[in-house]
This record gives sequence, C-alpha cells and structure tokens, in this order.
Amino acid sequence: MKNTIAVLAVSSFLAFSACKKAENTTTPSDKTAASQPEKLVVDSVKVSDSSKIADSLSVKFTSKLLVFPTLKEKKLLDSIYFHEQGIKDFSQKGLQAYLDNQKNEYFKSTKSESKDWLSDISYAQSWYTNSYMDLISNENDYMHIGYVWSSYEGGAHDNYGFSERVFDLKNNRKLELKDVTSMSKAKLETLLMKNLNKVKSGTTDAEGEVKNSDMLLVEVIPATNNFYFDQKNLYFHYSPYEIAAFAAGDIVIPVSWDELKGTLNAEFKERMKIK
Repeated sequence: MKNTIAVLAVSSFLAFSACKKAENTTTPSDKTAASQPEKLVVDSVKVSDSSKIADSLSVKFTSKLLVFPTLKEKKLLDSIYFHEQGIKDFSQKGLQAYLDNQKNEYFKSTKSESKDWLSDISYAQSWYTNSYMDLISNENDYMHIGYVWSSYEGGAHDNYGFSERVFDLKNNRKLELKDVTSMSKAKLETLLMKNLNKVKSGTTDAEGEVKNSDMLLVEVIPATNNFYFDQKNLYFHYSPYEIAAFAAGDIVIPVSWDELKGTLNAEFKERMKIK
C-alpha cells in the first residue's frame, strides 16, 4: 500500500589501515556515505479466493501481509506478524506460501465442520474472512502498522476489529506504552474518559448524533497497548464491543502531548521533536 520508504538502520564500517597516511585518505564524503541508512523495501503478498461448500453456502478468504525483505531480526519479525501463527519463512515467497496454506485450511475446515449444521441453513449465504496489514506511517524510526480483520459466519451482522502496533526500528522491537509515557494507568484512564467524545463515531438515531459516551459499556476505559501517535496526540483505538455497543463502531480516543507533559520518555520526546 505504501511505496519504498527510508528507515534508519545501523550500518557498520570496517577500515583497515597500514599507516597513518592511509588513515588521512578518508574524506568527509567517505564517512557520510558509510553512515547512510539502509533503505527498507516494503512489499506485500495477497490471497483472495472463494469456494462453494454447498448450494446454500459459499465462503471467501482474503488476506494481505506486508513483506519487509531488509528486516532480518527474527524477534522483531515475530512481533510484526503476531497475528499469524507458525510463520518461519518471512520472505515474499515464504509469506505467499503461508497465505495459500491458510486459505486451503479455511476452506477445508469449513467444509468439514459444515456437515453438522449445513442442513440448518434455510437460504443461500455467503460467508467470508478478511485480514489486512497496512503500513500507516514511518517517522523518526517509528513504524506504525495497522491490522484489521473482518468476518461473517451467519448471524445478524458481521464482526470486525483493529490492532495498532508501532515498531521502534532503531532498537528492533515493538514500542510499549511505557516507552512513550510514565503516566500512571489510573491517570491515563481518567484522560481517556474525559476525551471519549472528541472523535465522533458518526452514529445517529431519530434524534440526531449519538455520543460515544451514550453507548459506553464499561465504567473504566482501559489504557491498552493498542495505540499509535502523530505530531499532536497519542491515540488509543478500540474495536466494536471492546468499550461500547456495536453501533458505535470502532472508537479512537486522543490524548494530547500537552496532557502528557512532564511524563514523556526523554528519548521518545527527542526523536519525535515534541516541545
């Protein structure tokens, strides 16, 4: 979804010299070239296919995975593909084979399990399962990936959910909330409740707009690791039913850097150039 982007990576440089004269031949331009960050190529693989289980049921499988050919740290890659199990080959070929296998397993298991309830379906239905990875942003060596899934397997409506993950490419790991702010969970949760209605859900009824707070299902909004950020705010993202009724959809709650003033991690604040 995104084009090739530059991400800071550690580059190493081995220089051997036989004498002082050789040392002095290194020019400023040589040093600059040696310290240039490696470019990170971002590609993707996708599978989209359907199968007819019976006259009354057809199923569709769609999935997209991002591919990072220049990332080699296994622990980082495991974290990036946390939503999938059993990936051992992170190459484009390996990930494509993984998706093909997932598709085949989905069709096979649905057909096998449907023997118990297929006769109960009284009209033709189309079921599906979708999952996508998208590169949302990459700034100051913080790479934000959005994960979304949706499915329908009978019932009144489909289901869907979101995961947000930010990866610290400078340190090859997933960013945790404690890496951003030291504010206590209780204080963050107070801010989340305070800012609940700042981003409107778009839900309406006969009387007009319905506020997020009117559809809340919990007394305390948890400060989860499902977060991301930009130059202005830290955002917490909640899937349907997580904190509010399905009609509210997914809810995003912003917490400004000013509200977190005095609690921001020094390295994070410097890298994001937050004043």
